[in-house]
Formats: sequence, structure tokens, C-alpha cells
Amino acid sequence: MKIISNILWAIFGGIFLGALWLIIGVLWCLTIVGIPFGVQCFKLARISFMPYGVKVKLDFAKHPIANVIWIIFFGWELALVHIFVALFNCITIIGIPRGIQCFKITKLVLIPFGAKLK
Repeated sequence: MKIISNILWAIFGGIFLGALWLIIGVLWCLTIVGIPFGVQCFKLARISFMPYGVKVKLDFAKHPIANVIWIIFFGWELALVHIFVALFNCITIIGIPRGIQCFKITKLVLIPFGAKLK
């Protein structure tokens, strides 16, 4: 079931979203200061390509300063976008599984530093 769900996710926007995170990560890594943020974008790209079957474990305390900087400058806007997409998906019964995955990605978008993907 995870394979079919991941394929459907990829067809309906997952490839675009993952590629976008990869491009943003590469752009961040072009600067020395942005490398930590670029690495987090690669983590987001990984879950954006195939979110089904991946568990997210958050650990805010591992890198609190980096997480606060991320939340202030990038995280809250991106989290709001993911929340709206998740709510939009949850309107229909067919979209509920995609909405749940968007909520899972939202947690990672808000606090990526120290998070583990399993």
C-alpha cells in the first residue's frame, strides 16, 4: 500500500515539491553560511518525494538556535502553506491520506534541525 500511495503522491505533486526543495537546497549550499539550511532542505526533499512509510521524530532541543532562526525567517510561512494544502486535501475523503502526509511534512518544515526521518 505504501508503494501505491507514494506513486500517487509523486504523480500529484510530490516530484515537483521534492525537486523544488532540492533546488532550494543547492542554492543554499552555494554559500558557506547557508550550508546547514541547505542540508535541511535536502531532508525536506527526501520526505517530499516519498512521505508514506516515513516517520518524523522531532528534537527541538538538539539545535534550538538554528530552529529559532529557521522558524523566524522561513519556517512559519512554509508551515502555513503546508497547513493550507493539508486542509484543502482533507476536504474530500480521497484527499485525507494526502492531507495527513502534508501535516507530517508541516512538522518537519517548522522544526527541521535535529529531526530524524525513519
